[in-house]
Amino acid sequence: MISDPPVGATCNFEKKGPVVNAKGILKSAETVLVIDWPSKEVPELLARAGLNVVVRGGPGPEDYSIYEITGEVDKGAVTERHTGRAPESADLIYSYRPLSELPGIIATAKELGAKTIWYQSGATPTGGKDPKGCWVAEEELTLARNLVEAAGLHIITKPYIGHAVQKIRVAG
Repeated sequence: MISDPPVGATCNFEKKGPVVNAKGILKSAETVLVIDWPSKEVPELLARAGLNVVVRGGPGPEDYSIYEITGEVDKGAVTERHTGRAPESADLIYSYRPLSELPGIIATAKELGAKTIWYQSGATPTGGKDPKGCWVAEEELTLARNLVEAAGLHIITKPYIGHAVQKIRVAG
């Protein structure tokens, strides 16, 4: 059973499952937990978009940092500060981990109250690697979607989160 979409999101149910409005999710989110990333661009762009960004940088219970802007939002530097603890809550989980880790990521999302997991594969349709790649084989995508939806959550697999954040910043 699928729960109601997060505030600011829209879902259209199609044969392949709900389509979640990525822009709406980002606009309504306050805190995002980033579980790995293809480059520092991901947490930095999220921080510049005004989100509270917590990064889980490893498998340990103390492998957490926050990314924040020091100085003016448009001109200030994004800095990383080790906190050693998970956030108390999150609205969104961004993951750049293998799909085999999805059950643990779902558990983390539920613990933190997140309603959406934004998954990025780092792959292209030809099987190549691309730090902004979002392609997932249909069979794997169906399995992932079924797991996430069975937990009452939503999944976004494209666009690349950095592109979505940049569009929101430009649109205001």
